[in-house]
Amino acid sequence: MSQSSKTFKPFVSPETNMKELTVKSILVGSLFGVIFGAATVYLALKAGLTVTASIPIAVIAITLGRRFLKTTILENNIIQTTGSAGESIAGGVAFTLPGFLFLSSPTSAEYFNYLTILVLAIVGGLLGTLLMIPLRRALIVNEHDTLPYPEGTACGDVLKAGEKGGDFAKTAFWGLGVALLYAFLQKILHVIAETPYYATKQINKFFPSARVSGEITPEYIGIGYIIGPRIAGVLVAGSVLSWMVFIPLLSTLVPGDVIALQLAKLGYLADITKPGGKGGWDPVTHHFSDYASAIYYAYVRQIGAGAVAAGGIITLIKTIPTIVKSVKGSLSSLKAGNEEGAATAVLRTERDLSLKVVGLGSLGLIAVITLLPQVPGDNLLQKLFIGILVLLFGALFVTVASRIVGLIGTSNSPISGMTIATVMGTSLIFLSVGWTGKAFEPLVLVVGGMICIAAANAGGTSQDLKSGYLVGATPRNQQIALFIGAIVSSVIIGITVKFLDKPSTEMLQQGVHHAIGSEKFPAPQATLMATLIKGILSQNLDWQYVMVGIFLAVTVELCGLKALSFAIGVYLPLSTTLPIFVGGAIRGIIEAKQKKANKQLSAEEEELSKGSLFATGLVAGGAVAGVLIAFIAGSDKGERFLNAVSMEDSISHALSQDGYFLVGALFFALMGIILYRVAMKKAV
Repeated sequence: MSQSSKTFKPFVSPETNMKELTVKSILVGSLFGVIFGAATVYLALKAGLTVTASIPIAVIAITLGRRFLKTTILENNIIQTTGSAGESIAGGVAFTLPGFLFLSSPTSAEYFNYLTILVLAIVGGLLGTLLMIPLRRALIVNEHDTLPYPEGTACGDVLKAGEKGGDFAKTAFWGLGVALLYAFLQKILHVIAETPYYATKQINKFFPSARVSGEITPEYIGIGYIIGPRIAGVLVAGSVLSWMVFIPLLSTLVPGDVIALQLAKLGYLADITKPGGKGGWDPVTHHFSDYASAIYYAYVRQIGAGAVAAGGIITLIKTIPTIVKSVKGSLSSLKAGNEEGAATAVLRTERDLSLKVVGLGSLGLIAVITLLPQVPGDNLLQKLFIGILVLLFGALFVTVASRIVGLIGTSNSPISGMTIATVMGTSLIFLSVGWTGKAFEPLVLVVGGMICIAAANAGGTSQDLKSGYLVGATPRNQQIALFIGAIVSSVIIGITVKFLDKPSTEMLQQGVHHAIGSEKFPAPQATLMATLIKGILSQNLDWQYVMVGIFLAVTVELCGLKALSFAIGVYLPLSTTLPIFVGGAIRGIIEAKQKKANKQLSAEEEELSKGSLFATGLVAGGAVAGVLIAFIAGSDKGERFLNAVSMEDSISHALSQDGYFLVGALFFALMGIILYRVAMKKAV
């Protein structure tokens, strides 16, 4: 394995002295970390999905560097390294920490504050990078030929093809511009409907309370194109099962009073004698104004939670051979690397931060968890125990995540499965020492949250170090840049999460005090983590619905499909997965034409194709616009301004609601046509 590292020659030789870790590169990289971190939080809370930011950051860095900043290739690598840390940490935060809002005790929501989010994000992010440092030589260098690290390799190719950066960036910026214009028309002026739908009524004898809807946004069609037709199809299939099978069936079989009692039990309805709640309960007529939403929150979300949990565990079980091989291979390679280290330590391209930094840094993070009052825990002993668990689980899953992303890429890494395993393992450990009940639920979520953040950042760190290895970067400088990126982006991630959680005036009137967990931001993974913790520690869970979801995932896996993707679709509204499927279908059509013309692209070529770059621009533009508008709506003046400029009422009055929805669908179709034409320019 080490032979390849001896013969490999990076783009910039180890003997070359070139500007690398500069103030300029750190500042620009931090800016990208802030932008893409905020966008990732938005996507993760809305769709339960994230997309890698490394390649678009590298493309933009090259363009800015060549035209304005006069940066070197190594500075551009530092820019994308610093920026990518924000995206990784943001995903880990959004997938877990909102779970504080959904735990059994109302006081648990108090931990969902800015300082706690900031501390946990920084600690988890730093831990992921720290524990990856001793693995770099083992995984990146010694196994250069066996671990491709697809996103890292593609990023390295982009950096090396710097002279083509303008052409690449033009396509990405065009996608960004189209998304921003579309978002302005949709989310500010409301010329474009946000979620057109068609629903049958409860009294329909043939198909009651069925709903077809789509949140027709740029980011969703872009995500669909990036993940491709296969995953997008499986994802939407889960939602079709929920909204076109489960909900119509349950609306026929379950009386309204029973649904209302279930909603009240779950906290979605204050009292069955009072109107309101999910679905618009009317205690006088004993009916809901929206049966589909009522049944979704009463039953389907719990079925979906069970399916997601089972899908994550199945994914993790399937990777057990890889995990075992990963741990063994990493330990043996680490030992071999230490034996060779003395001979290569003098080379610039082999300079890592020392193991003293790793050891002292890890102990320092445990001290932070133990001593800071922002971390849940009644006493120092409890918090010290949490810190030790975080370090132990972190050492395991950072190793696993770092190796798995080397084989199958960051997007396919079973981070959810690792987090579920951590949450369940921690809960069982707590039970074994007698820590049961509502008071200990936040402690379990802290462990799961930091491991999720650490594993996500470790995967991203591995891809960055692979890019650096290919271009000839100094690992030590990259590791420092990752630390800075983790801290800076965490500051903004916490602010973004809190702003997105702020309810609108309409929500407050309905008694909803958190936007996260509502239809606007479902936060599926965070809800799942809270559901599992409550189920194990408090026994306050409707296990019959969860078990249905579990065996639904098992059934799908036995059919040869990816249970986790299907399960996320079961949990999410059809309005989320349907536009994602449209993006995937567009890519499927293009790939079919490429295959017919014998012009199929390799994985690396597809990453850099016009279609992928344009789709990335759509995702970034749509998500950033969503965050900015959420910030505007966060103030009373901003909300009044948005209401004043909205044209929804006037257009709906002139065209009718169906006409308004049709206009939105035509705009969405136009965006899909633009995406198709841009992508085909590369294909033909």
